[in-house]
Amino acid sequence: MRQFLFSISATAFLFLFLAASVCAQSGAQQTIKHPLTGYAFSFPRDFYAHNAYEVEWWYFTGNLKDRAGKEYGYQCSFFRVSLAGMKALQQYQETPSKWSNDHIYFAHMTVADLENEKFYFYERINRSGLGLAGAAEDRLEVWNENWKLAGDDNARTLTALEEENGFDLKLVPEKAPVIHGTGDDKPKWDIPEKAPNYYSLTRLKTTGTLTLNGERVEVTGTSWMDHVFAERLLVPEQAGWDWFSLKLDNGTEVMLLRIRLQDGKYDPRSGGTLVKADGTQAHLPEEKYKVEVLKKWTSPKSGVTYPAAWKITLPERNITLHVVPDMAAQELFLLRSIANSYWEGSVTVEGAHDGKPVRGKGYVELVGYGGNLSTAFGR
Repeated sequence: MRQFLFSISATAFLFLFLAASVCAQSGAQQTIKHPLTGYAFSFPRDFYAHNAYEVEWWYFTGNLKDRAGKEYGYQCSFFRVSLAGMKALQQYQETPSKWSNDHIYFAHMTVADLENEKFYFYERINRSGLGLAGAAEDRLEVWNENWKLAGDDNARTLTALEEENGFDLKLVPEKAPVIHGTGDDKPKWDIPEKAPNYYSLTRLKTTGTLTLNGERVEVTGTSWMDHVFAERLLVPEQAGWDWFSLKLDNGTEVMLLRIRLQDGKYDPRSGGTLVKADGTQAHLPEEKYKVEVLKKWTSPKSGVTYPAAWKITLPERNITLHVVPDMAAQELFLLRSIANSYWEGSVTVEGAHDGKPVRGKGYVELVGYGGNLSTAFGR
């Protein structure tokens, strides 16, 4: 059976390698749920954690402005990886330890001060023991020390502060959840039984405060959220991916995921989703869109060369978009949690939709350009 990787947001896939390595060392049989084709999403239940699955993440990106019109970007991501295989090592303990672990939690946070071209990034790594990090299954609450996601059906709060940089935001969905791989186009995704369960909130009205070097500023804008729960997927021929989440000012959103193979070509199982202003969605298989790289940028820190401008065309949808980073240096350099670097940054969009000019904002994520993912953990 061909395995399939669909829109696993950047670092999350690397975490799968790490979790696999740790569990393999335990020599234990894992008891993990396997995502199935045709999973029936149910909300609000699926807003919460799914701890029986091996890996899960909540991934936020956003484009913000202050009252003076200065622009900012942010990312905040919470990852949970099950360490069920490690339980075999705990069966010899006479008394369960407070340090016992069912899961390991990672979190990444960035703040981009676009006017001053300053980019700040941070990470957290914690075990579930002692309650330092966790994810609730009966409510929307995910945390890694004092970084926290919480809320209900109507609104979410997202808080993260590190070294006098961070944010305290309220996010209100403007559209219903978008379940990827479905929509008004046929055929739908060719998904095998172990495919990830993946949905997004593609446009969240965002208000709150941003903290830069200890100074707080009120901001407004829009955000995007991905939530995925899945089994570990290791696809040896895949090297990385380019992920686009674009919010246009006519109310349309575009998500594209281009999976890169080790031979430099793109996996035909790549795809995306077009979300219309009224919330209806259309699946975009790889052959329904074209992405051209117009420019490249080389990081002075890692030496990695990334794409740095794109032309995206959806011919059947009469959409042409030019996507440009709001600043070049938005690389998360050599993170401890993944022993690697990746680029994820705020972008501006200009183009045309149905013959009318359109603008927008969004985020692009580029992973695997510094070496394919399978080599990151010696595989």
